[in-house]
Amino acid sequence: MIVEPGKITERITLLGAPESCFYHVDGGGEAVIIGGGMAHLAPQVHSQIEAFAIDVKKISRLVVLHTHFDHCGLVPYLKKRWPWMKVAASAQGKSRLSDPRVTQTIASFNQMAIARAKLEQEAARLGFEFTGIDVEQSLQEGDRLVCGEVAIDILEVPGHSSCSIAAYVPEEKAFFVSDATGVYSKDFSFAAGNSNYDLYQKSLQRIATYPVETVLLEHYGAAVGEEARSLFAKAVETAEAMRASIEKTYRLTRDVAKTTETITQFVLARSPDYFGVIPMVIGQMVKFITKAPKETEGRWRTS
Repeated sequence: MIVEPGKITERITLLGAPESCFYHVDGGGEAVIIGGGMAHLAPQVHSQIEAFAIDVKKISRLVVLHTHFDHCGLVPYLKKRWPWMKVAASAQGKSRLSDPRVTQTIASFNQMAIARAKLEQEAARLGFEFTGIDVEQSLQEGDRLVCGEVAIDILEVPGHSSCSIAAYVPEEKAFFVSDATGVYSKDFSFAAGNSNYDLYQKSLQRIATYPVETVLLEHYGAAVGEEARSLFAKAVETAEAMRASIEKTYRLTRDVAKTTETITQFVLARSPDYFGVIPMVIGQMVKFITKAPKETEGRWRTS
């Protein structure tokens, strides 16, 4: 696993921070950003652009792979800095980002991250607070983006969210999966089928059929070589194990809240650095898998 910002391959550079990363893909005469990061990363990204000698004038497109707050928070700022760059997402993602309730929640979570990083004054000075996203290109299954010398194939991979897409670069055998194969942290991976667990597992099975040498995640870096080649099979096993654990725990407790608490404690004991939304994510998975009556969800929806 390559966790720190820098070169992943000759064409692909990891930007941001280990806990929230996105990627620059250099196609020669043209480039694309894949992933949208979080707003508080702006000062770091400035330094990285200079350190890695990235020609921002060549960046023609930014692809948002899904619209959760930690995967699109930096987009308004980058668009403001690079107005020639076209923002792309799935049709469902475009719809979600046009919903004021969704964008208000994305803004709220990103503002909390800015406050935790003690960057309120810097955010006001540079203007990297989340202000909304205008999706200029809708992407769907089967689309191919041509970026200079690089072709990028788009797949719809719902399950983690209803708007999730992935990007595959055949020439590089590189797969940009965002959270469609789970969330990774050090030696522990967490299955995250919080929108629809059935579709999450179905998407995983499909993703696992692709040959890969590099898997680009948006939390905790990129897998290369043997780690990449084995990642999808491990993700399928992890999803099956998570489902079995939830079903077993619910049979014992017959209670959504207790099952959620038990599974959350298990996950956080192995990876305490995970985002604070983990209990909410697990609760949604528990309700879906057990078919328990749906409770009122918070304003941040993971559909």
